[in-house]
Amino acid sequence: QLSGPFALLILALGAHAGTIAEWKSRVIYQVLTDRFALPPGSTKTGCDNLGNYCGGTYDGLTAQLDYIKGMGFDAIWISPVIENTDGGYHGYWAKNLNALNTNFGDVKSLKALVSAAHAKGIWVMVDVVANHVGPVNFDFGQITPFNDSSCYHPYCEIKDFGDQHQVEVCRLADLPDLDQSNSFVHDALTNWISTLVKEYSFDGIRIDTIPEVAKDFWKDFQAAAGVYGLGEVFNGDVGYVSSYQNQAVDGVFSYPLAFTVRDVFGNKKSMNALEDALGPQGSILSYPDPDALGTFVDNHDNARFLSFQSDATLYHNALTLVLTTRGIPVIYYGSEQGFHGGNDPANREVMWGHYDTSADSYKLIATIIAHRKASTLYGDKQIQRYATDTFYAFTRGDTLVCLTNVGSNGGDVTQNITYQPFPDGTVLCDVLDETVCVTVTGGAVSVTLNGGRPRVLFPHKTPTYVDA
Repeated sequence: QLSGPFALLILALGAHAGTIAEWKSRVIYQVLTDRFALPPGSTKTGCDNLGNYCGGTYDGLTAQLDYIKGMGFDAIWISPVIENTDGGYHGYWAKNLNALNTNFGDVKSLKALVSAAHAKGIWVMVDVVANHVGPVNFDFGQITPFNDSSCYHPYCEIKDFGDQHQVEVCRLADLPDLDQSNSFVHDALTNWISTLVKEYSFDGIRIDTIPEVAKDFWKDFQAAAGVYGLGEVFNGDVGYVSSYQNQAVDGVFSYPLAFTVRDVFGNKKSMNALEDALGPQGSILSYPDPDALGTFVDNHDNARFLSFQSDATLYHNALTLVLTTRGIPVIYYGSEQGFHGGNDPANREVMWGHYDTSADSYKLIATIIAHRKASTLYGDKQIQRYATDTFYAFTRGDTLVCLTNVGSNGGDVTQNITYQPFPDGTVLCDVLDETVCVTVTGGAVSVTLNGGRPRVLFPHKTPTYVDA
């Protein structure tokens, strides 16, 4: 057994290893670095143009970590950090892999952010792009280190996303498409990600545009990173999306489930769709590792839920599902403040002036995350208990989650659940409203969702299970 200084060094190096297993217990808060927090002392208000830089920095984000930690988040996903071509406030227009985007801060301020986050028990996931560079047309001399046409696929535009070859070798949104089969490009990218993760002690990576690059490259890229990778496969086909997990990256965003959640709660479609996704034969079982998926309602690439469905009660049901179902929850900044921006860039609002810790959604998120951690439900099997057009219930361990899509004006929804694991006499109380408790009687539990609100029920005393 190792002891002394060497053992301490090994311990320090492993302190933020960011393995898949470790990430499964985490909850991620997504920020756009440019939009989340102005540098301390700034008196700027708003932003005149959401299509360009608004002024958010690493120092600003560092100063607001307690706001994030107050909801219980123990991971943040930040924008790509490298130098971008003009106007790349979002970080997806790479110009120089070897330099930072100084609009956000310098090396010292980025390292200070990661260090401060780690001190608060918050891991940092950095967004990265390896498919394309910034919009330079054919002026590749602007790009470092890919300054020659040989680094790119021959020019073509993706016209048919059903043609996988086209998706992998043609340009997305006219962004020059890197050729990862070129050994120089392959090695430059894998060496870069390895160095980036080590240099800044990042705990995970979010990977952009996964289907646009061949799977075998991603396996090499993921291995070089040495930490959990969560990839973007922007597609609603479970078979297609799931094929990228393990074959390419550790985890993928659960886009098919997100589309279902937005439909069920946002458009009040039948909740039986949740059974199709999460039930005993649910499509989530298509994934090699459903618990390593990134589950979400909103992000920077889609109009916010509240832009097309203004009922906060329906949104709270959607958030409750994402925070309790299988996968690693990812909550987009501003969700807790009722942000309702439409399509990009309207969904990339500035956060300053909106750090209200008394907001209803802030408190809902904080309450559920606290329960998620205390109960460790993320490690428990998920079992569907009831599904109708307007009611959905499941357990994870001894947590019973009950949801509805009737909304705040749909009245009360009552359901008698007989397929449940608790013995008679068990008192279940709502984590979200502790004044509401129900008792298991005759092998059943009757649950009422008043005003369409979700319930997260948990035994008042530890139960003895009568079934799995």
